[in-house]
This record gives sequence, C-alpha cells and structure tokens, in this order.
Amino acid sequence: MLTPRYDVERFGVKLVPSPRHADVLIVTGPVTKQCTPRLKMIYQQMPSPKFVVAVGACACSGGIFQGCYGVSGRLDEIIPVDIYVPGCPPKPEAIVQGVAKLLGKLKG
Repeated sequence: MLTPRYDVERFGVKLVPSPRHADVLIVTGPVTKQCTPRLKMIYQQMPSPKFVVAVGACACSGGIFQGCYGVSGRLDEIIPVDIYVPGCPPKPEAIVQGVAKLLGKLKG
C-alpha cells in the first residue's frame, strides 16, 4: 500500500514505528491465543481517538483457522473493530478502499 502504485500517503497514511504514535491499527492474519494479550496491550497504548482495521478473512472471521486450538477467533471478540476488509488475501485496492472508508467515517 505504501508503494507509488497505490500511494496511500495521499490520504495522509504514514507508517510509524510505535503504536504509541499511531491512530490506526491494521491487523492482518489470525489472532492466536499467544498474541491476544499483546494485541490488547498494544491497543491500550494507542492514543485516543483510535481505530482498528481488520484485513483479510483470518482477522475478520478466523478464516480457515477458525476453531483451531491455538486461534482465539475473530478480532472483534478481542478489541473493537471499525472497518473490515474481507478477502484471502485481500487485494491492495480493497485495503485502500477500506482506508478511504475509514477516512469518510471520520469526516461524516
């Protein structure tokens, strides 16, 4: 998404090294039981207002890993999710559309 072909920087998206400086948390892949407490901690460290985007079928619904012993399940069971981008894997255009939808949600 940060390549010149898709250029999400035109929407104001900037990659930051720490969640303490981030407004949006993008979660991709399944949420395992091992990473669940870390994910909650990262979410709590983010400044308000904070937004979460679930990218991919694994983050949205658990995907093919749903019901596995090491997977917690859907992301919205752990932290609140604002935007869902389905797909396995989702196309970059769909991710850009999800970010644009989040920006529209902020303005309206």
